Amino acid sequence: MKGKKLLFFLMVIFTAFILAACTANEDAGEEPEKTDSSESEGAENAEETTPELDGKTLYINNGQEPTSFDPSIGFDEVSWGPLNNLMEGLTRLDENSEAAEGVAESWDISEDGLTYTFHLREDANWSNGDPVVAEDFVFAWKHMLNPDTASPAAFLAYYIEGAEAFNSGDGSAEDVNITAVDDKTLEVKLVQPTGFFLDLLTNPAFFPINHQVAEKTPDWHAEAETFVANGPFMLESWEHNSEMVFAKNPEYWDADAVNLDYVHFSMVNDTNTQYQMFQTGELDTASVPPEMSDELIDGDNVFIGEQGGLEFYRFNLTQEPFQNKNIRKAISYAINREEIAEYVVKQGVEPAFGFVSPGFTAPDGRDFREENGDLVEFDPELAQQLLEEGMQEEGYEELPPIVLTYSTSDLNQAVAETIQDMLSENLGVKVTLENQEWNVFAEAQQNLELQFSRSSFLNDYSDPVNFLESFTSDSYMNRTGFESEEYDELIEKGKSETDEEKRYEYLYEAERMLAEEMIATPIRYYNVAVLEADGVEGILRHPVGYFELKYADKTE
Repeated sequence: MKGKKLLFFLMVIFTAFILAACTANEDAGEEPEKTDSSESEGAENAEETTPELDGKTLYINNGQEPTSFDPSIGFDEVSWGPLNNLMEGLTRLDENSEAAEGVAESWDISEDGLTYTFHLREDANWSNGDPVVAEDFVFAWKHMLNPDTASPAAFLAYYIEGAEAFNSGDGSAEDVNITAVDDKTLEVKLVQPTGFFLDLLTNPAFFPINHQVAEKTPDWHAEAETFVANGPFMLESWEHNSEMVFAKNPEYWDADAVNLDYVHFSMVNDTNTQYQMFQTGELDTASVPPEMSDELIDGDNVFIGEQGGLEFYRFNLTQEPFQNKNIRKAISYAINREEIAEYVVKQGVEPAFGFVSPGFTAPDGRDFREENGDLVEFDPELAQQLLEEGMQEEGYEELPPIVLTYSTSDLNQAVAETIQDMLSENLGVKVTLENQEWNVFAEAQQNLELQFSRSSFLNDYSDPVNFLESFTSDSYMNRTGFESEEYDELIEKGKSETDEEKRYEYLYEAERMLAEEMIATPIRYYNVAVLEADGVEGILRHPVGYFELKYADKTE
């Protein structure tokens, strides 16, 4: 992937939703909410956020203020991108988007696959000169798992022995089996063999925290003056809700590989304004305004790449009429995903006929999506038949009112209106639309108050189980009322099976079960469509959702 260009979080008006593949609060595993500001406000803000910096500087747009630079809390797209360039975990995604050495220069894995021993680099330092030590990881991970932290990412660490018990309040921090053997050796014991553990550790939630700084200044992450970094860049300045400036970190162990002197982040949330800034040279990258997609998408300076994630709609099985499987299926088969992708979302996105996005390679070398095929299709005749069967099963002479709810954004509204028209045309079903602001929407969805509602998911790590585990009976991400011991068992085996071929078979079966039960209906897969200025090169973008500026350069 080296040399491929693009910036993942500049995707066109994606409205964030519930957690990008996460758990503990309303922001895990999804895109954070982005709402359009007026052009005049965006332009005024832009004038204030593009200063000249003395050195090779990349100008990019973060869209909005990061949720938090506490790695345990900033569990969303607008935090992940910046954090991944300020900090580094034990492992780091390489140019092929595979887990490679980060702070850990090597590791040993026990024969039973349960104990990982990481050997930290002697020259790994914090930006204040402190060495990065094993205790920084112990402190950070236990901070993430502490119930008082309320980290949306905590569930990711449940593979570690004692982690779930501590996070749920049934155990103590001492029970979490992570040990600083010495300053440069960290030992981690798992509940069961987990073949994707090294991939999991690339997630920003597992970044270290300088424990000495954090103990003295608990809010160390809130301002540039107190922030300490251990990644390619450090936080030079931070004007909240306006701009951030990153500077090359001279203490980073691989500082010689870093080409840029500075990275300037704007926070412009209007796609037309940021496109104007790109045209005038105030930004080096920009998303493609939806209304200009047909004109710009095939240009030489546009990069389109995969991003692991899915836009979908959840059915609430605890509310009528969606307690009935055939009615859920009827709604799903009446939606033409190809038309939504090509004419509404545009940007080269692909319609979703399954739940797991493309990009996960199975043991036989084929893509997971190719192996499991199309599970959800457009079939209006079948949809009508299923609707009639479902209504007969429930004794309905008339279908109960259906309300489709989405979080506020122009793109979400356009997709919702299209689905409304399709259900009317293909099923004769009247659907009422309702939009809610993000915070209200997220809480209502979590509380099972919404009947039929939009969702999005961005992968936290590179394994298909990441999305599928969201629908286990006790998952915070479930939000459908679906409970199934059979499904829970498939996911458990999909996590613990050491034979990769068998493990993938469990995951294939789990996805097929999702389609059979139709507790949610997929709409389209995410991608990244970005304009880049001439001379910008070396930006790595990973399908799981982090972008990498370590090797980025600006030659013109």
